[in-house]
Amino acid sequence: MNSAASLAGGLPVGRRALRIDVLAAYAIPAVAIWGLLGLGAGWLAVAFPAVRWIALAAAAGYGGYYGAIELSGRRGLSPPGRAWQVPQTMLIQAAPRRRILVWGVLLGAGFATRNPFAGFGLLPLAVTAMPGIGPAVALGAGIGLAHGMARALALLRDVRDLNAVPAGIVPAGIVPAGTVPAAVWPVPVPTHLDMALKAIYWRRFDGAVLLAVAGTAAVACLHYFT
Repeated sequence: MNSAASLAGGLPVGRRALRIDVLAAYAIPAVAIWGLLGLGAGWLAVAFPAVRWIALAAAAGYGGYYGAIELSGRRGLSPPGRAWQVPQTMLIQAAPRRRILVWGVLLGAGFATRNPFAGFGLLPLAVTAMPGIGPAVALGAGIGLAHGMARALALLRDVRDLNAVPAGIVPAGIVPAGTVPAAVWPVPVPTHLDMALKAIYWRRFDGAVLLAVAGTAAVACLHYFT
């Protein structure tokens, strides 16, 4: 919620124009980046047909392994990713619109930030496995749109929740032990346990999707070689 906290004081989320700015700043760069990825991957698969089947085999193996890990809740290899975050030096004294643009360009596509679920790593393989340049570009652009919009909507939700708490009011559920605040905001906020349980739920859902995709990719590979 660092980005939301940074924007909360300067982003009047009630204005439709600014909400559109946030959605556009995240979604448009994400669509462009993923569309270019689809163009490159699609061209590569057309020029070298074996690339598509390698991607399908890799998707089957990747989805099967990480799907089983996530669905069972066991520990395994960490999924590919990075823990990079937007440097604060890029945001110091920046206007809210500039912050939105920086976060949108860097985080909307999903490659320059941490992704807690293994499913994201399967997406480039899925794009590469598409039969032709057009389908690869279409899938890539769709992934970029969905990911960018999801990131933007999550940011707007966090900013709205932060702005809803009046100054000097302590949200219910985070009152320090042994203290009596002057006022407690009656709307409960998610606790660490709530967030942990939600993460477990989504991790298992991600694992189930990975296994389904792995099965589909495995069937496609078998159909090609038989």
